[in-house]
Amino acid sequence: MSLLAVEDLVVRHGLLQAVRGVSLTIERGETLALVGANGAGKTTLLRAIAGAHQPAAGRVLLSGADLTSVPSHKRVGMGIALVPEGRKLFVQMTVEENLLLGKTTGRPGDWSVDKVLEMFPNLKPRRHAKTGHLSGGEQQATAIGRALMSNPDVLLLDEVSLGLSPLIVDRVYAALQGLIASGTTIILVEQDLNRALAVSDRVICMLEGRVALEGPSKQVSREDVTKAYFGLHRKSPGSVPA
Repeated sequence: MSLLAVEDLVVRHGLLQAVRGVSLTIERGETLALVGANGAGKTTLLRAIAGAHQPAAGRVLLSGADLTSVPSHKRVGMGIALVPEGRKLFVQMTVEENLLLGKTTGRPGDWSVDKVLEMFPNLKPRRHAKTGHLSGGEQQATAIGRALMSNPDVLLLDEVSLGLSPLIVDRVYAALQGLIASGTTIILVEQDLNRALAVSDRVICMLEGRVALEGPSKQVSREDVTKAYFGLHRKSPGSVPA
């Protein structure tokens, strides 16, 4: 049984159908990258998995349990944590206070403030600083740390590198490599195709709300993904068309 399964998910924004019958699975310890153009449905899909957007049809299953009608705060307590695009920190609160908020609806587990600061050492001297005064990279590290404090089974990361300099992105991804090596299960939305392919086990390219391409990251070429990105290639390596 897969750790997480999405079955024929349909999500709408009013009359706009943003996600159109998407199905996917992810195994424990796996990293899945979601790529695609702006408006392809990636963020909406993550929000639907996290419970922040109710689907019009389909199901979300965690270890076989149907979460489709479960509200977002209860999904956190069941093991799903979302790091949203834009971070959404409480900017008048300190790094430590933001991190501790992550535990309020989470589960017992190994993650603590000290462990997060070990994972992101650039936050140590900023522990008592208000997050509104942090750099973009420090804010992103705080947002990821806050999600980890809930001790999730599945970590959903939306646009990790958005708005960050290449040097800061390198630092954030160095920390993510540690998470991946520790066996954390991750679904990652990333515009940087090279980084997405480098850190993930599998990649899914979305186009207009659908899966245009899916395959093992080591077997999918940049050309394959680029074609799928622009709607020129709708076939998964070794599988039937999506």
